[in-house]
Formats: sequence, C-alpha cells, structure tokens
Amino acid sequence: MPSRASATRYARALFDVALKESDPVPIERDLASFADLMSSNAELHGALTNPAIPASSKRQIADALAARLNMAAPARKLLLLLADRDRLAMVPDLLEVYRVRLMEHQHVVRAEVTTSLPLTPDRTAQLQKKLADITGRKVEMTTSVDPSIIGGVVTRIGSTVYDGSLATQLAKLKEKLAV
Repeated sequence: MPSRASATRYARALFDVALKESDPVPIERDLASFADLMSSNAELHGALTNPAIPASSKRQIADALAARLNMAAPARKLLLLLADRDRLAMVPDLLEVYRVRLMEHQHVVRAEVTTSLPLTPDRTAQLQKKLADITGRKVEMTTSVDPSIIGGVVTRIGSTVYDGSLATQLAKLKEKLAV
C-alpha cells in the first residue's frame, strides 16, 4: 500500500482515538514536534528511516524522544507502533492528514489570498471576516502579493479559486472582443 494511503489510515485512527481519549489539539503539536525533530536532524532521520536498523532500536529511539517531548499517550503509542512496523518515515504525511482532519473538526478552512498590493491589517481583517461569512467557517488566511494580477483579489479555498483580479477580467474582455 502506498505510504500516503497508509498515513491517511493511521491519521484517521489516531484522530478518532484522540477524540475519545483526550484533546486532539495537543496531539497535533506532539506529532509536529516529532516531525520537526526528524526533519531538522539528518542523523536522527537516517536512523529512524534506515531499513538496515532493527525496528527494536527504532522503537527505543522513538520512545526516548516521545518521553523527552512529553507526548500524549495516543501519539506516543502510535509512534511506537510505527517504529515496530518500520513506518516512521510516514510521520510527515500522517501529520498533514491529521491537520486536515483537525481543521475539519474545528470548522476551519485555509484561504490563500493574493493581491496586487500589500493589504493593510484592517483590510486583511475585513476580508477574513467576509470569507468566514461566505464559508460559514473560521478562516485561517495567508496573504501574498503578485503585481501581475494588476488589481483585485484572487482567493483559493481548498480547490476552489475565486478570481476577482483585473488581469483575469481583462483577459475575458479580450476574448469577447476577439470573437
């Protein structure tokens, strides 16, 4: 089974356990801490993902790190299970899927907003509130600047793009006039 599909299964199971046994938010932080530790330390990453290193050694390392990070029981148990099955390399994918599930549970969506000029904090707050009204969810918004859109706003929420840019409007007008 591909790693992403396995990571999805593990993340969903962990989330379900987290909802029953504890708070899912600290578990996300625990997984993020472990994933950050793995990605920032090449030796550790190599030791935890190298198939030549026995699973029992990986389990000991994961257990020691989980204890040092003071991880919640469900996250710690999952890491030990992944170590036993030599699947610690999937922790970043698992974290990504877990975060998506957590955001769905908290009724939060991510919005990527692109404008031609930087937004003022007041305008950013207004736009975030408007997006929350439209989606019916809390909005985590990131902004970027792209002068090529000339003016207006391009917003991406999930796979949906709301393109209110002047560049797109001009392109549509050009198509109509060319016909």
